[in-house]
Amino acid sequence: MTADADLNGTESGRALRGRLMALDHRLFEAVAARHFPGGDRLLPRLSRSANHGVLWFGTAALLAATGSPRARRAAVRGVASLALASATINTVGKRSVRRRRPVLDAVPAIRRLKRQPITTSFPSGHSASAAAFAAGVALESRPLGAAVAPLAASVILSRVYTGVHYPGDVVVGAALGVGAAFAVRGLVPTRDVLPLPGRTCADVPALPDGDGLVLVADRTAGGAGHVRALTEILPRAKVVECGPQDLGTELEKAAAHAAVLGVCGGDGTVNAAAAVALRHGLPLAVLPGGSLGNFARDLGVEDARTLARALAAGQAVRVDVGRFTSGDTRGYFLNSCGLGVHSELAGERNRWSKRIGDRPAGLLAAVRALRADRHQVQVEINGVRRPLWLLFAGNGMYRRTGPVPARRFDLADGRLDVRVVHGGGAPALRLLAAAVAGPLTRSPLHAAVRVDRLELGGLEPGTLLAYDGEVVALEGGVTLDKLPEALTVYRPLDSD
Repeated sequence: MTADADLNGTESGRALRGRLMALDHRLFEAVAARHFPGGDRLLPRLSRSANHGVLWFGTAALLAATGSPRARRAAVRGVASLALASATINTVGKRSVRRRRPVLDAVPAIRRLKRQPITTSFPSGHSASAAAFAAGVALESRPLGAAVAPLAASVILSRVYTGVHYPGDVVVGAALGVGAAFAVRGLVPTRDVLPLPGRTCADVPALPDGDGLVLVADRTAGGAGHVRALTEILPRAKVVECGPQDLGTELEKAAAHAAVLGVCGGDGTVNAAAAVALRHGLPLAVLPGGSLGNFARDLGVEDARTLARALAAGQAVRVDVGRFTSGDTRGYFLNSCGLGVHSELAGERNRWSKRIGDRPAGLLAAVRALRADRHQVQVEINGVRRPLWLLFAGNGMYRRTGPVPARRFDLADGRLDVRVVHGGGAPALRLLAAAVAGPLTRSPLHAAVRVDRLELGGLEPGTLLAYDGEVVALEGGVTLDKLPEALTVYRPLDSD
């Protein structure tokens, strides 16, 4: 009985494969008999342009050149998906099923490729790459994915039209490509599958034309293009441009008669605006500007269009605010604060950024900080006094997703993400070890914990504390804590 069942199953499987192969051949011959207008010249060229992914790398470059953060992310995700699909096809797929290429007798000579592939036919690598790139782009941005999809579909069709693949080859190849795109998303999630950066949706006024929004922009931060784009979408919004020296005054003036306080600038500018919004009980609208826009990035507001959509729809969330207190000195931080090398880095970057730019200044600050030996601070934590190279406290948990830099996906988790690099020799090695290690780790070199409050004693008066890119001198010990969901910030609640 068992042998007969196995035999019948084997015969049934062979019969099914035979029918599928026969169908595949009939479909191939049907395509060979069709003539698409312009296809005989266009599709072979398009097929050749996709060799070695050249077509898709060029498309990714065009997307990145638009300057849109979402387009750049879509380009990177598309290329990463293509790379995974290509590696899978060439190492596993082609070696698993050694199917011969189709016989070209039925294919008109004008369509045939000048150089015929010599690898096995199943599955189609070109189809996998095309589908992977298009799917990767679409997972990051549906509109961009819709724009790329016809090109990908044309490349997939061209592989059958030129006679180098059977229809079944391209269908399976395309399916593997889409699977590769979803696998990449599993490693590095897209924003639509991540939790909202704030947990509680806030009741805020909708400003479809911008009436009631007063936006204060730091004219030195490089966000003029974003400001112009926002005012084109929201023509009744009022914009006040000022220099860093007048920022505090202009923010207070704006808060006195605004329904919504807006700000455009780097993290230090956004920090100042958040403090004013907290004092006046106003919702905050953050427009990215400058090279250090970590809060806007983690919030998910990446350009004027994104912010305008949230303002027009009246969509906002509540986020936590970090706070530090040292004697009579008090301040807030939306991103992070820190001691030791952290404050030295911020000070050096601020010192050089106006001369050579933010990014070169950051690199120079890192080199100078790692070469110096003066950054150890003596601090008392839980009654134990010890030297530290660095103490970092993040407003919310900083996480890594694959090879991308650490960032936050929840701005209302009620916790401080505290990372410590202990004092001693080889500061560069210690800092590197802390950077490479994941969160919540402990070692003789570094430690990481999550708390809602941290008291640091035994600090020398004048010890520098960095917060959101700014630096302040402490009066002695310092207490770090959180104001849970204290700030209301506009951001769209749906992805476009």
